Amino acid sequence: MDSAPLLNNDGIIFLFLYLFSLIGVGLLGYYSKKEDSLGDFYLAGRGMGGFVLFLTLYATQYSGNTMIGFSGRAYRQGFTALVTVTFMCAIIGLYFIYAPKLHDLSRKHSFITLGDFIYHRFQSIHLTIIISIISIIALGNYILTNLKAIGFIIEGATAGQVSFVNAIIMLSLIMVIYETLGGMRSVAWTDMLQGILLLFGVIVIFYIIYEQYGGLNAISSQLQINRPDFWTPPDWSAKRLWLSTILVVSIGVSVYPHAIQRIYSAKDSSTLRKSLQLMVFMPFVTTLFMVIVGIVGASQIEGLDRNNSEQISILLLVDLAEQIPNISWLLVMFLAAAIAAIMSTVDSALLAISSTVTQDLFRKIKPDSSQKTLLLFGKSISWIIMLIAVIMAINLPQTIWQLFQIKLELLCQIAPAIFLGVHIKSISSKSILIGIYIGTLIALSIMIGNWIGVPIPIKPFGIHAGLWGLIFNCLAIFTIDRHKMRSSIKRIR
Repeated sequence: MDSAPLLNNDGIIFLFLYLFSLIGVGLLGYYSKKEDSLGDFYLAGRGMGGFVLFLTLYATQYSGNTMIGFSGRAYRQGFTALVTVTFMCAIIGLYFIYAPKLHDLSRKHSFITLGDFIYHRFQSIHLTIIISIISIIALGNYILTNLKAIGFIIEGATAGQVSFVNAIIMLSLIMVIYETLGGMRSVAWTDMLQGILLLFGVIVIFYIIYEQYGGLNAISSQLQINRPDFWTPPDWSAKRLWLSTILVVSIGVSVYPHAIQRIYSAKDSSTLRKSLQLMVFMPFVTTLFMVIVGIVGASQIEGLDRNNSEQISILLLVDLAEQIPNISWLLVMFLAAAIAAIMSTVDSALLAISSTVTQDLFRKIKPDSSQKTLLLFGKSISWIIMLIAVIMAINLPQTIWQLFQIKLELLCQIAPAIFLGVHIKSISSKSILIGIYIGTLIALSIMIGNWIGVPIPIKPFGIHAGLWGLIFNCLAIFTIDRHKMRSSIKRIR
């Protein structure tokens, strides 16, 4: 990048102070622990209040994809990217379907992980392990997505003075330190700070960008010149893709294992419901704003390829810093917000992987392990996973949105086990297991076949691979358990 660095010396100092303060929060979490147990470390003692719960849900939900990927997508696709607002709203709706009941079950039976619920409900170690493995793969992918985003942000903001690689290494180290110090308590408290930064930063930068480039009329006029394709009404194929995207994203995201941990952590059902109610409004002051930023970018900057378009937010910030005197502190605040969004997501995913490996895999192999041994193992896993993620993030070529999609295709396949398992007692472990195998095989076959050159569309008939997998997944479940389900319906009647 030829422009001057967005971060001056004062900005860099502020950013470093903010980042290292998170380690301080981690220490507070460590010294505030009530006991050396998995429940206390991974769920903050199941006592998370409404304010903290809302902000940790918010900060976790809005990731590097929100700050970078959504704007980049809007730059490339225009107004069709508004579908992101729809599926972010749909996610909250799906939480309401299962989260309150799952929370009550978790308090009654002391669940720590998604795998705990699966084993309690279906009494199948095989099914528990399969879902745990899928969760780990999907969460690992999520970490990769956000580590790449943080590399783009720091490199762009410093005009290359801090490289993509060094940015990833530095922030990964900070995250794994405070995560292993205080567990969920440290993660939730840092999320609270990061959520406030994120919300404030998004609102401020949206307002500045929107006003500086002339508002709706000026942006629309410029788009008619720069991107006339933005004004073409979507055909039936595009509409079908919209619906497919809404379904695959909302279903996949709504069963995030790290979101489920927050459901478990709520101090009671009322607190959980109030937090989710507040979350309904967040797509309109976060996702929508970042999509508009990408559309504004398309009106001002032409010719960016796929990779460079994912830096459109940074490019606009650099342009603003050159136009408006004494605005650098606001821009630094936005960068801090973007980094906060990423870190709050990565630390949550890392904690979820650590708990899954420890509780659902290691503890099954070593059932007599003490709480101290389990905690030490879980913290060690966090360091190992982060090291692997850093190496892969540095070397993996896929764009952020491509990475985002991969994990969702997989997560969709475990959704029936959660949604149906919570509400329908007649669903068997056999049908769920076969459904997951069939759905995952179909989804992966479509994606991998496309990547290796097999003439299979990545989205056959405009429908995502994960959704095709989910369709056949559910068909298998209902075919195998049809007689049991009919009996259940008759009893209800």
